[in-house]
Amino acid sequence: MTDRTTPQAAADPATPTDPPTPADPPTPATGPGGDRRGMPEKRVAITRAARTVFGREGFTRTSVDVIAAEAGVSKRTIYNHFADKEQLFQSVVLEGATAVAATQARIADRHLRKIVDLRTDLVDFGLERVDSLTTFAEHWALVRTIEAEALHIRPALLEAWQEAGPRETHRVLTHWMADVAERGLLVVPDPAEAARMLNLLTFLAVAQPTFYGALPMPGERIADIVGNGVTAFLAVYGAGQ
Repeated sequence: MTDRTTPQAAADPATPTDPPTPADPPTPATGPGGDRRGMPEKRVAITRAARTVFGREGFTRTSVDVIAAEAGVSKRTIYNHFADKEQLFQSVVLEGATAVAATQARIADRHLRKIVDLRTDLVDFGLERVDSLTTFAEHWALVRTIEAEALHIRPALLEAWQEAGPRETHRVLTHWMADVAERGLLVVPDPAEAARMLNLLTFLAVAQPTFYGALPMPGERIADIVGNGVTAFLAVYGAGQ
């Protein structure tokens, strides 16, 4: 088995009435994975920098000045695109949550649409979901920020994040639990509860002790956790139980 290891692992907004700042230097070319079709180049640079700085410093400690320096733009340019620091934070959080949820949905479709061996396919599904801790490392850094600073973040922003990310992923997994049960492979009285249980026993069983990928975990340990989680899940919901 290929070794899987999680990666080792943020306020005082100024107002648009600040004095004029020097013209921006040219924005570096967008790198792989950073391009956003139809999005102005400077906005791409701002959101990329914001994601990095918020993930590193947290929401409360991050200033617009630091984001501007990271992006290589002026502070005024940021205010041309975003009303304030909170709107910028919300933008990068929701963008990341949407991307992660869409990726999780594709992973579910790939492993659960056509099942050959239920246990093997559920384990492979769980392991690929865990890989997203590495693929979307900057987003999971934002999730750590949200959990650490929830009391300092507006409830509406927290609600929007929950709806775009965790709840959307739960809805997709609930759909697949019902679908697999209809094929006679699982006995699932409550698909939403089965989805919650599978997520808890596999993905969260790795994500939480590693603080969403901030701390390393050996690949063998990840495989054991996910495998044991699937075994426990099937002991409850397996059709042969």
